[in-house]
Amino acid sequence: MANKLGVRSLYGNIISMLFLGFLGAFMLLPLIYAVSNAFKPLDELFLFPPSFFVRKPTGQNFSMLWMIMSNSWVPFSRYLFNSLFYTIVGTIGHVLFATTAAYVLAKHEFPGRKLFFSIIIASLMFTPQVTNIPNYLVMTFLHWVDSPLSIIIPAFGYSLGLFLMKQFIEQMVPDPIIESARIEGASELRIVFTIVMPMVKPAWLTLTILSVQGLWSNPASAFIISEQFKTLPYALSQILQGGFARMGVGAAVSVFIMVVPITLFIIMQSRIVDTMAASGIKE
Repeated sequence: MANKLGVRSLYGNIISMLFLGFLGAFMLLPLIYAVSNAFKPLDELFLFPPSFFVRKPTGQNFSMLWMIMSNSWVPFSRYLFNSLFYTIVGTIGHVLFATTAAYVLAKHEFPGRKLFFSIIIASLMFTPQVTNIPNYLVMTFLHWVDSPLSIIIPAFGYSLGLFLMKQFIEQMVPDPIIESARIEGASELRIVFTIVMPMVKPAWLTLTILSVQGLWSNPASAFIISEQFKTLPYALSQILQGGFARMGVGAAVSVFIMVVPITLFIIMQSRIVDTMAASGIKE
């Protein structure tokens, strides 16, 4: 009987692994196609029906991209620095603000608490296209138009991160642990950074990935006017205005934009899984 169960379990594991492997390969197809297009010469990009894999790989698209960016009157390094600066500062601020605000909403009782949370949930229903005009009016009133603050400060108050952290803190951080820390004389900030943050690590790692993805790909064209404050995605998008002759360069641009979010996800994905598994262990 045990042998039969073991054989069935082995067959089940093999079938599950094959099925998951098929799904994983299927999900990789868009990424493989994008990378393949980046190495295609211009004549292969116009083939019909299009070929999935590159036949005569070339690095001409990337060299042309580098030549175009090198000849820009604003240095390529400036666009890169702006994107990195907005992404790093915005992500750090978002994680800190979302965690501290979520801790207050999840573990403190105060008047209007449910109303505040209802407003946060309601804000998730509006797409960026709906809020663009109100956001621009607010930035104009604060004199933040054409300033890095117009990109960084709104990233701090991204409501999805606050909602995610609040739900996770309620589920993963027991009240007795917080009460014990308060009895020992720990301040609220110390509780947040030494107790809450380690216990909700999967949440803020996920939040980091989402924030980096949004900020890194943000062209910042709505609020930024001066060329020296614009981001790398904006500069690369201008290259695509060259028409069909720059289709190969456009394919290289797509791969270049994808590199940072994908690399960050690969690095953090294993940590998220490990932390999620560890958080389910009860002693």
